[in-house]
Amino acid sequence: MTSCAAPGRRIVRSGLIQCSNPLNDESRSVADIQEAMFQKHLPLIEQAGERGVQILCLQEIFNGPYFCPSQDRRWYDAAEPVPGPTVERLAPIAKKYGMAMVIPVYERAMAGVYYNTAAVLDHDGSYLGKYRKIHIPHTSGFWEKYFFKPGNLGFPVFKLSSGITIGVYICYDRHFPEGARALGLHGAEIVYNPSATVAGLSQYLWKLEQPAHAVANGYYMGCINRVGTESPWNIGKFYGTSYFVDPRGNFVAMGSEDNDELIVADLDLSVIEEVRRVWQFFRDRRPESYADLTAELP
Repeated sequence: MTSCAAPGRRIVRSGLIQCSNPLNDESRSVADIQEAMFQKHLPLIEQAGERGVQILCLQEIFNGPYFCPSQDRRWYDAAEPVPGPTVERLAPIAKKYGMAMVIPVYERAMAGVYYNTAAVLDHDGSYLGKYRKIHIPHTSGFWEKYFFKPGNLGFPVFKLSSGITIGVYICYDRHFPEGARALGLHGAEIVYNPSATVAGLSQYLWKLEQPAHAVANGYYMGCINRVGTESPWNIGKFYGTSYFVDPRGNFVAMGSEDNDELIVADLDLSVIEEVRRVWQFFRDRRPESYADLTAELP
């Protein structure tokens, strides 16, 4: 599935979709709101396939609003098994275009146990596995621990049939370098971070932390943020600016702050080897000195 623009080059076309929620009406059912968001995504997903995107990632809990500013139990109705109905609806599109997909949804593992999850589909639409968000914020305006149990699957990577290995981090995870390092050590060549974050305290970190992960671990990152404002919570503006960053920390492609759009970039995976031959961060690790990182401190 990768192409070669020159001898020794490994080029993969990847895409990110940033999208605003079209139905901000609390008088409507959760199912209606989710379906409106799903239908809004479909043309962008089809566009990705028509443009030859080989790996597509959607935003955090893509098929609905970011409901975590509330503590409204009705949003438990948004949860579903993974794999489940949403993954099954998108699998034929993945197969049609030979487009692997990262599909972030709200997962229901059992009654009362829910996760913030991303499913991964291979190029033929087959289900490869999932990542469950590990770091769960619980602070003013973000009551995620009300809705999500911390992930329990570690930091898996997914080997696509094209030979590309990808990993997933989700939103608040990006503030923690430990998991980003684990994904690199497990062989990830591209790490996708689907997010939902508003302007304010963390916006300046958006273009700082994730390029730092890419540099520290010598891989590409695809970072997605939704756009617009969402009622009735009105916690602020989701500022988009989804982007790809390369192992040198260079921005390869970037979206706008306001528009629903597909961001596409051709990523040269051979750059990973080139960068790691210069910056030998994996060679020079000293894990025997890291005991404090796994101890319950302070």
